[in-house]
Amino acid sequence: MTDGDRSLAVFIDFENLALGFQGRRERFDIIRVLERLVEKGKIVAKKAYADWSRFAQYTAPLHEAAIELVEIPRRGQSGKNSADIRLCVDAMDLAYSKDHIDTFVIVSGDSDFSPLVSKLKELGKHVIGLGLAEATSDLLRDNCDEFIYYDDLDRGPVSVPGLPTQLPESKKKVFGLLLESLLALRRENKEVLFSSMVKDTMKRKKPSFNEEYHGYRTFSELLEDAAQNGLIDIERHKGSGTYVVTRFGSEPRTPPPAAARAARDRARADAQPAGVRGGRDRGGPPSRRPAAPDPATVPDTGEELVDLIEDRYADE
Repeated sequence: MTDGDRSLAVFIDFENLALGFQGRRERFDIIRVLERLVEKGKIVAKKAYADWSRFAQYTAPLHEAAIELVEIPRRGQSGKNSADIRLCVDAMDLAYSKDHIDTFVIVSGDSDFSPLVSKLKELGKHVIGLGLAEATSDLLRDNCDEFIYYDDLDRGPVSVPGLPTQLPESKKKVFGLLLESLLALRRENKEVLFSSMVKDTMKRKKPSFNEEYHGYRTFSELLEDAAQNGLIDIERHKGSGTYVVTRFGSEPRTPPPAAARAARDRARADAQPAGVRGGRDRGGPPSRRPAAPDPATVPDTGEELVDLIEDRYADE
């Protein structure tokens, strides 16, 4: 299963995060977390655990992000709140009852969640951890399939280099979302960027995205316009006929196979003696059909064989 097809459940140990942010000038930004996680797949469950009477300033942004706030009253002087236990119970409940959820995200740095991570992996689940660099246990980090540091999350929007200034503001926004989605796919080690894959990523990042709102009848027209403005390179996929993004941003351009082959043919023709180019002598009659090649000289690969035959019969 590819990352783009994953279904994610996100569990946030907010008590642990709050301890990590003590003494920091910045506040925890849930949007930065969710924007990174939607690159992994579709988020189907989001829960955060804390005694929310202590973190009232965070409840509004969490509600706006559609996160379920689970109230965990503080347990007096017991020294251990029940947020960890409740989070583990809910995670295991989903693991057993919801087979379509294949990826669990634990937003915490607490080593107490390491047994939960191990159990989820035993059940065949993919486990992603996310936490602060200086407040994350090495045991938890190393036990996860992946671990993302909050400090490494992107802070600002993706800039669009070389964007024509005369473009409408709506196109600048959609091109920025396009490049941001392409960068996200590259971060997930996607080599072949199909148009459907790009569009799905854009919709996960911005569910309200619709190419018609920006003046395009189809998503292919949007890609064609971005290519005309020099932001991306596209080509048709041989099998499906849909567009594939071959380059974007500052990535180096690679010559297409047809151009590379033409350059190779020109170099081979220039290397031939002048009197035999094109299959005929300059001062004599057209040459006869050449004899069959010596089996010892027959090329090994099919492509080289085709090139040899084309060279011999080009002007026949």
